[in-house]
This record gives sequence, C-alpha cells and structure tokens, in this order.
Amino acid sequence: MIFAFAFFHMQNHKFTKMALLFLTFLCLITSSRAAILNRIGINYGRLGNNLPSPAKSIELLQSMNAGRVKLYDADHEILHLLSGKNIEVAITVANDEISAIASNQHLADQWVYEHVLAHYPSTKIRFVLVGNEVLSSTNTVQDMQIAKDLVPAMRRIKNTIKSQGIRNIKVGTPLAMDMMGTTFPPSNGSFKPEMRELMIPLLKYLNGTRSFFFVDVYPYFAWAESRANNQTGIDLGFALLRSGNMTYTDPQSGLVYTDLLDQMLDSVVYAMAKLGYDDVMLAIAETGWPHEGDSDEFGANKENAAEYNNNLIRKMSATPSNGTPARPGAVIPTFIFSMYDENQKYGPATERHWGLMNPDGSAVYAVNITGKVNPSD
Repeated sequence: MIFAFAFFHMQNHKFTKMALLFLTFLCLITSSRAAILNRIGINYGRLGNNLPSPAKSIELLQSMNAGRVKLYDADHEILHLLSGKNIEVAITVANDEISAIASNQHLADQWVYEHVLAHYPSTKIRFVLVGNEVLSSTNTVQDMQIAKDLVPAMRRIKNTIKSQGIRNIKVGTPLAMDMMGTTFPPSNGSFKPEMRELMIPLLKYLNGTRSFFFVDVYPYFAWAESRANNQTGIDLGFALLRSGNMTYTDPQSGLVYTDLLDQMLDSVVYAMAKLGYDDVMLAIAETGWPHEGDSDEFGANKENAAEYNNNLIRKMSATPSNGTPARPGAVIPTFIFSMYDENQKYGPATERHWGLMNPDGSAVYAVNITGKVNPSD
C-alpha cells in the first residue's frame, strides 16, 4: 500500500511537472505570437518624384526594424526585394481591377499567380487588400458598381489562395472613417444608413474567413475638425494619446477612454455589433500625424507627429496587447502612414507631409518603431 501510494505520488508529481512545462510552453507560444502580431507596419506610398529607390527603401525599412510594410500595389520589383526579409507584407488590388476580378474567376487566379504565388513564401505576403477606401467614392454609377463588386472580388481572390493550400494570407479591404454616420460617444457608433447594404455582406465575409476589418483612422483629422468648429474642441493631449492626460467615460457603456484613437476604434466595434457582428477583428490600415501643413492647418508639426507616432507604437506594440476598452487585450495590427512625404499628392499641405523619413534616408523626427525605448534614450 505504501509502495502504491509512493508510486502514485511520484507519477502525480511527474504529471504535474509535465503539465507545468506544457503550460509554460503554451504561454511562450502565445507571448511570441502576440509579439509577432504586434510588430508595427509602415505604409510605403510612392507618389513622389524625389524618393529613394525601392532597394534603398527596403534597406531603410530593415534599419527601422519595421515588422510589416503595406504596398498600394503589388509591384514585382519591391516584392522581389522583400524576398528573404523578416518583414510581413500587405499588397493591394487596384480599385479599377475589382469589377473584372469579381466577374471572372480566371482573372482572380491570374492575379494571384502573378502577384502572390510568384513571390510567396520567400516574400512574407500576409495580407491581400482588395481596393483602397472603395466605399468612400460611390457618387457615380461606376463607383457604386465597384463597391458592389468588392466582396465578390475578395471572395474570388480568397478562393484562389485557399486552393493553393495557403492558410496564412488574410484577404481584406481598407475603409475610411467617412463610412461612419455616428462615432460619439463610442457606444453610439453606427455606419451611415446608405452603407448598410454594402457593409453587411462585407462583415459576413470577414467573419466567415476570420479576417480583419481594416480601417484608416486619423485622430488628427477628428481633432482638427473639432477645433475648427469649436474653439476648445477635443483636447490635443487626448488626440496625441498622451498618457495620464485626461479620461472620458462613455455614458451608455460606462467604459473609460484615455485617448481619441480608442474612441474612434470602438465606435467601429459598436457599429459592427449593431449589424450583428460583434467579434470581427480590427486592424489599422493607416494612421499617423502630419509634421507640416498650411498656416491654417493647426497642430501639423514635427513635435506633435513625433509624440503621436511614438505613443501609438508603444500602445500597439505592447505585450500583452492593450486592445481597446470595448475589446481589452485584442491584438490590432497597425500600419503607420507613411514612410515618406509624397510631393505629388494634391490638396492642402498636410497631404504631402506624413513621412517618417526624408528622401536622403534621414529621419524627419525621432521615432522608434520597436516601442521598447524612448527615442531620446
């Protein structure tokens, strides 16, 4: 009896030790997975006539320790240069390609073969984004047709990728905050009524494929608009994600907000929930702060841009993930806009001054993509 008890105790101890080792292993995997997902991405736009070569640009991305890069096309030279690099890549299907792909599986196959399979897996393509802010332009018959063709095109692209046995590429589409009818308070968030018939099939697709709802979200514009309409407006520190600056309590949900970005993201969360989709994952396709603007574009300066982006990086690269008040702990893949100033863009001066890097490869202002230490350190 004593021997049996001792044997059981020894076996039980061995089992407990194995269980603890297994749990430790799981925690390490989870932590590693979160660290990978929380790596900050950079938008690589090329609407400029003074930009470094693609080869130099990829070197700069590596020197910045960027975890991801988002392209506004699927340029073969850039994808080839990214081969073998430890940088995850998002590529884009152009808006004017959407309708043709939506109506023809062969064209979808061809697009994937040319732009994905020609480079994958040596180039770490992880996202295929179909279109860019497609739902922001629905004024013409053609624009509305593209908007209606968006989900069918996404589905065809996904079908081709899946048919090749690829399971680690998500298909999504970036949307702008102009899709929202109401954003404040966050719990009152809702899409514009005219967006409903377009949004429901999109959410159904994203939910079914466990993909991300990509959003272009800019606290700068919300802050600037509030300042233009009201002399006090939104507190600047709240928009810059300044820690310990102030808080806002949503009167309906009771959730406490410490920055404007969380408010804007959660307004999208609540809008999706109102359409019956309360667990579609969020990703930030674009966010940033302009470092220069016209004389009437207040707040667009290097000091604010540096503060916003460094605060953003620390917030979004934290392990474990911070998430948002409505989704605590959620991982939100984030791409900063943008790598360079793009001098061929139209509009006010801020449109051309979002870059982190100068054409000569020097930093516009101090920013640390890893989020581990302050740039001043």
